[in-house]
Amino acid sequence: MALDRERLYERLGVKPENILVVKPEPTFWTRLYVVEVFKGMVITMRHMLTNLFAQGRMFTLQYPELQRTLPPRFRGRHRLMKKEDGTPRCVACMMCPTACPADCIHIEAADSPDPNVEKIPVRFEIDLMRCIFCGYCVEACPKDAIRMDTGLFTNLAATRREDFVMTMDKMLSE
Repeated sequence: MALDRERLYERLGVKPENILVVKPEPTFWTRLYVVEVFKGMVITMRHMLTNLFAQGRMFTLQYPELQRTLPPRFRGRHRLMKKEDGTPRCVACMMCPTACPADCIHIEAADSPDPNVEKIPVRFEIDLMRCIFCGYCVEACPKDAIRMDTGLFTNLAATRREDFVMTMDKMLSE
């Protein structure tokens, strides 16, 4: 260690005799750590008593009995909007997958049997494992076909990756 210090002093251009190292000598109580241990115990006891007798001030909610109130602009899971006849509003314009920074939206388009509509989605999937819930897909949609106003943030746990893929049928039913 002393050799490293000497090299450092040479690099900095400082003479070792010009350096004054100030280290306070620990007192008897500081060396025993009694006061510090006592301070830690006081903090622990304060938290324990607060949790026992002032549960209204706790940050933890008793979920699922109590649920947090969501702000009005909360972005929950996606849903597809339907037309009056029950078909999806989506016209497969590919605006939402283009706007998506996470590349989680996949659409396959086909020609529509309706002459007023150019294309319809045959497959519309959103991979929730990749989705960052930014809402760009909602903003980009010209037909207001996709929304994130379900208020659902639960049920985002599963045991298989396939359960995180939202298909067109799932999104139309929400």
